[in-house]
Amino acid sequence: MAIQYINKVGVFSFGKILAAIYGILGLIAGVIMSLMTLRMGLMMGGAGLSSGLMSGLGAIIAIPIFYGMVGYVSGVIIAAIFNGIAGLIGGLEIDIG
Repeated sequence: MAIQYINKVGVFSFGKILAAIYGILGLIAGVIMSLMTLRMGLMMGGAGLSSGLMSGLGAIIAIPIFYGMVGYVSGVIIAAIFNGIAGLIGGLEIDIG
């Protein structure tokens, strides 16, 4: 069992990884919101159904894009902070088995 240290991560690479993760989470949230608005549209009747359907489709498209952008920016910031702190106090210890 060899102990290794991560002293630096690629800032933009980590940003892309978090963008993908947040985008998947945004898709899940968008589907849930879409189902909720569709249900509300069905409860309101005919006119509510079309508006519920349109806002639901918008949620499936807009929320993953927004979450992905937030994930990318967050990833870049977190990676930059990690690199600075890891340079001061060591690194992240991992056990490669």
